[in-house]
Amino acid sequence: MKLFDELLWRGMIKDVSDYELAKKRINEEHLKFYIGFDPTGKSLTIGHLVQIVRMRLMQLRGHHPIVLIGGATGLIGDPRETSERKLLTLEDSLENAKLIEKQISKFLDPKDTTYVNNYDWIGKIDMISFLRDYGKHFNINYMLSKEIISKRLATGISYTEFSYMILQSIDFLNLYKNHNCQMQFGGSDQWGNITAGLELIRKIEGENDAIGISSPLLLKSDGQKFGKSEGGAIWLDAELTSPYELYQYFLNTPDEDVVEVLKKLTLLDVREILRLEETVKTNPEAREAQRVAAEEIVLFVHGEAGLKEAKLITEALFSGNFNELTEANFKGLVRIIDGLKIEENSSLVDILVETKLASSKREAREFITNGAISVNDEKINDTYYTLSKDEAYYQNYCVIKRGRRRHAVTYFA
Repeated sequence: MKLFDELLWRGMIKDVSDYELAKKRINEEHLKFYIGFDPTGKSLTIGHLVQIVRMRLMQLRGHHPIVLIGGATGLIGDPRETSERKLLTLEDSLENAKLIEKQISKFLDPKDTTYVNNYDWIGKIDMISFLRDYGKHFNINYMLSKEIISKRLATGISYTEFSYMILQSIDFLNLYKNHNCQMQFGGSDQWGNITAGLELIRKIEGENDAIGISSPLLLKSDGQKFGKSEGGAIWLDAELTSPYELYQYFLNTPDEDVVEVLKKLTLLDVREILRLEETVKTNPEAREAQRVAAEEIVLFVHGEAGLKEAKLITEALFSGNFNELTEANFKGLVRIIDGLKIEENSSLVDILVETKLASSKREAREFITNGAISVNDEKINDTYYTLSKDEAYYQNYCVIKRGRRRHAVTYFA
């Protein structure tokens, strides 16, 4: 399958400014293309992974990705449908930009990737130049016709956010002129900004071969965005969302969504995805597609070590055997299941109540005398039992179990 057709099949193409030219260039040439990432936070989320996977797919077929970090546009904030973004300081924007560039660099071949920060050129434009050289090319009616702008007019939009479109257009123009970048990719929510960039290139450069392509947002079958959980966003940073949490998130993907996940968030080839799609129909109970999706995504995002950690913790929580976990695994486990910090020789009865493994001290004592409680795989029958470092994993961590599936983890202060 040719690359353009594969991107279509994966659901990575929605709007195209010049369909036939885009198809020809993606299938037959080696071109430079760019995708922008605004550093509005210290980490990207699962929602950004669609663009990263698409960059890697393009790179594997000989195209050259330009990763644009929006050090300048991040200071302004892309208009959202609901409300104005909180403005970042310059220091935060530039610091976040470094973190995000480092994060993206894990996924792409460094020998064939260019990184740029739009603060390097936008930061040098004075107000008069901005209005004369760029602002004059933007018709207000044209800008108001863009979907996101028209939606925000009802609730109000500041000039700061209104001008974001112009700044992103300057990015495309700069990369087209100075980096021979012929194509911009982005989510469908960026289509208005992408076409504005194409229009700016046309007005300043005349006839040109620049192309814009958008992709659908990553949505579940019920219309909700992927990448949200009860605890908030699903991040690509292991400190914010652990490999185990990422693994579990995709392991629990509904049957009706898992094929879209495989297409848009993994580099698996077409035949393997089609095979897994068939297993969803013929043997859904096995949940092979979910397992493969979870493994592939964690492997891509966190590498072999992250996948090993995710599987070890998954197996430990399922089997109740924590003996194989490393000290680093325990640190992750403390965060995952909200570990309790305790003092040396803390009462087991008190801990059972604090961790909600028992509703009262009386119930805690009953659980202990009935043999329902174990600490680090040792059954405890003494209601006066206290936890000490000598009996802890790595002299720090204790796993308290009630029955087979109820767990709590403690660590010493």
